[in-house]
Amino acid sequence: MATIRKRGNSYQIRVSCGYDTSGNQVVQTMTWKPADGMNKKQIEKELQKQAILFEDKCMKGQVTANIKFQDFAEQWFEEYAKVNLRPTSYARMKQLTKRVYPAIGHKRLDKITARDIQKFVTDMLVNGKNMNTGKPLSRKTAVHHLSFISDVFSYAIRMGMLTDNPCRRVVVPKSEQEEKQIYTLDEVKTLYEHLKDEPMKYQVYLLLAIYSGFRRSEMLGLEWKDIDFENSLIHVRRTSQYTKEKGIYTDTTKTRKSKRVSKFPPSIMNLLKQFRTEQAKEAKQLGTKWEGHDRLFTKWNGAPMNPQTPFEWLQGYCERIGIPFRNIHSLRHLHASLLIFEGVDVVAVSADMGHSVVGTTLNLYSHMFQEARARNCDAISNALSFTNEVKVKEEKHSEDSTEGTYEDEDEQEEEQFGQVFGA
Repeated sequence: MATIRKRGNSYQIRVSCGYDTSGNQVVQTMTWKPADGMNKKQIEKELQKQAILFEDKCMKGQVTANIKFQDFAEQWFEEYAKVNLRPTSYARMKQLTKRVYPAIGHKRLDKITARDIQKFVTDMLVNGKNMNTGKPLSRKTAVHHLSFISDVFSYAIRMGMLTDNPCRRVVVPKSEQEEKQIYTLDEVKTLYEHLKDEPMKYQVYLLLAIYSGFRRSEMLGLEWKDIDFENSLIHVRRTSQYTKEKGIYTDTTKTRKSKRVSKFPPSIMNLLKQFRTEQAKEAKQLGTKWEGHDRLFTKWNGAPMNPQTPFEWLQGYCERIGIPFRNIHSLRHLHASLLIFEGVDVVAVSADMGHSVVGTTLNLYSHMFQEARARNCDAISNALSFTNEVKVKEEKHSEDSTEGTYEDEDEQEEEQFGQVFGA
């Protein structure tokens, strides 16, 4: 039963919603203020109506006046995220709370407005919020933060605690799309030239990454049984992931279509055979200390390699040979760009990259496809080059037909002058 108390020019409506697990009474409240010009009878009638509506919402669990965003977000992590998200996604979401909680964590869930969230998002993009450099964050990072907040509100709606998600009205300002950092062909040539001085496992990693376009997690998840030496095929069946809580662990591929098979040239397959022989010798030397995980890329004792290791090696390798370090993921972008500029269609590129939908490929590499399409003009011109020969012949024929009509250019100009002025 709702109770009503007058507080100045407004009224407080209170509804008891039972007791929590600690035995404390849970009370929901709302404030209602009469419109100007309402008489006493109108106020009483409308107040009773508001009290009944509010009590009905409380009974249906649609009022969350006493829970703050941070408290409910932690419930979301425990009840939903931990069960439904991949461990790596869960860990990334947890990282986002470092900025979200100080901004809106103290606010009641039902009191957070679209304006509150908009100010938070805009502030990340305009003011320095990078915890390492102090620079403004990227648009992609802002989108990730907004998505996390929206997921929490969506969960509250599904649980019948709210009826609206304010994130729907928040806009992330558009920014210029940053061109992906890709190694140039000259830089790739330099990478190749010095690679023979590096350990065999890193030689294999770099060349296989360029030839395959596999994600880092897919590369580290490769096992020897995934390689079909007879048919020169490599199957992607799993990924190797890392979180602080779980350490290195095996997971499924990112999407269903990420499970795929790719064919490789003899040079890569021969290198893999050499690598397998070398790894077998190392395992024999270590004896019982070697951990038999069947992975291609391992630590010194055969245990799965840490995902950070290839990153650190490539960074150091680039410094040693004097070329810019463009991130480990740039090897995947390099693979895609080579396919696109060789004229491979978007559907085939998407399948090769393991994207779940073709739209992902178009969004990631739209500028590359545009550049490739721009070359179509030259391709058509080259294909129809015989038309240029016809045109040259026609022009030559035209020149021959006028030969001898005028002794020189001065005579031609004089003729034209006379025609204009009626001479």
